[in-house]
Amino acid sequence: MLIAEISFLLSVNLTIKLFFLTIYSIYNLHYNRSIFKSNKSCQVITLTYQYKLRPIKQQEAEINHILDVCKSVYNYALRERKDWLSSRKSPINSCSIISEYIIPADTPYPNYNIQAKTLTTAKKSNPRLKSVNAQVLQQTLKTLDRAFSEMKSLGKGFPRFKKRLRSFVFPAMLKNCLSDNRIKLPQLGWIKIRQSRQYPESMAAKQARVVKKASGYYLMVSFQSAELIPDNPVGKTSLGIDAGIESFIATSTGKLIKAPKFLLGKLRELKLLQRRLKHKTKGSNNWLKLQNKIGILHETIANTRRDWHFKLAHQLCNLADNIFVENINFVSWYRGIVRKQSLDSGIGQFINEILPYICWKRGKYYTKVDKDYTSQ
Repeated sequence: MLIAEISFLLSVNLTIKLFFLTIYSIYNLHYNRSIFKSNKSCQVITLTYQYKLRPIKQQEAEINHILDVCKSVYNYALRERKDWLSSRKSPINSCSIISEYIIPADTPYPNYNIQAKTLTTAKKSNPRLKSVNAQVLQQTLKTLDRAFSEMKSLGKGFPRFKKRLRSFVFPAMLKNCLSDNRIKLPQLGWIKIRQSRQYPESMAAKQARVVKKASGYYLMVSFQSAELIPDNPVGKTSLGIDAGIESFIATSTGKLIKAPKFLLGKLRELKLLQRRLKHKTKGSNNWLKLQNKIGILHETIANTRRDWHFKLAHQLCNLADNIFVENINFVSWYRGIVRKQSLDSGIGQFINEILPYICWKRGKYYTKVDKDYTSQ
């Protein structure tokens, strides 16, 4: 009886909070309506479509070769930067000649520009580097440079050496590269794809990324609009959404939506495969087969979760013209006592990525409001 009363009070408190959240959002929306009308912003839209590749054996071997060369370039550039930083750490009167490289004091820091110039010189004498597209290797150096920038600006960890790379990028596409069920890439030529959706109209293909997953090879093509597209206008009806743990989300209409247990439902099968993997010889054929099975299972879980997120986003867009959510830092959720439930539901992916995209696609207005004092 006591538990039922507590659950009732919690549900009433949540409904009141969502009601005030919606009223607070609508108040700010109408207060700033004149600003939205006078300052309509436009932006260039970039869409990324994913298609599954169907390469022949020669093209598959070429993709693996490119991934291997990109891994070597990435690790060599990272080693060069770490050696330069290590040579500047020790005091000048106690520098170790065993564990640190002796680098002259006037040697500049190997940033992207210097390493790209060194790569151009090395390609003339190294046939292995010469066998890969130069722009692909330059994008690998840009990836490393971006990792160092985010380490300083976002407080991320120091970049690590790669045992294997999963993807590489062609930053520029060829002319007339799109065709039915196939696409033309700079080094691979015409390659077959499973065209699960049509190419977007009035948009040009700008770059392509080849990704290696457990279930095969995939191609992510980025399309960019030729004209500026205005933001979605403000509508009439509004809906407030609050994220939770026991319930995935709660709407201002009092509806509680629970997320399916994507990972926990497959946890028994995952544990069984991991237990079988433990008794295999590392690097053997049976070990590699089980590794691939585990990877396919993880990919199935992620695809199921993402599909449910898209369907739920469309259901929410059918309820209102304006959708408001609280601006929450979900990283702290992933480090707390409910980390497994939060990661299993994928609430951060839904609120920050999928729901804004579906709202833009459906012509709905989407914005985040301050999470503090929404129920006051």
